[in-house]
Amino acid sequence: MTSIYDRLGDENLQLLVDNFYIKVLADTRIAHLFQTDIEIVKSKQFMFLSQFLGGPPRYAETHGHPRMRMRHMPHKIDQDAAHAWLECMAEAISKLPIDEEFQKEIFQRFPNVAAHMINS
Repeated sequence: MTSIYDRLGDENLQLLVDNFYIKVLADTRIAHLFQTDIEIVKSKQFMFLSQFLGGPPRYAETHGHPRMRMRHMPHKIDQDAAHAWLECMAEAISKLPIDEEFQKEIFQRFPNVAAHMINS
């Protein structure tokens, strides 16, 4: 079966990342969690999502094993923050020029990840 990454492509993946961070930085519930250079954050997210959605292991090749929960531990992430993150991701996915069923398929990859990041 063809991966989500292969069906989405780099151009749409970059669009997803760009749309997502526009939403995140405008969301008062979670914008404060993103204090470092947003272009670095976006680059890491692009690499991670490439790998996460079944594409090349760009993140692991550059930064090692993702260990996402450990990397997010310095940040207070509660249920509300996870929900806000998911809302931003859903909105970003909805802006992609792909059909609604594919949008739903992509989004379904994220709720468990958001729940896993909750640390307070």
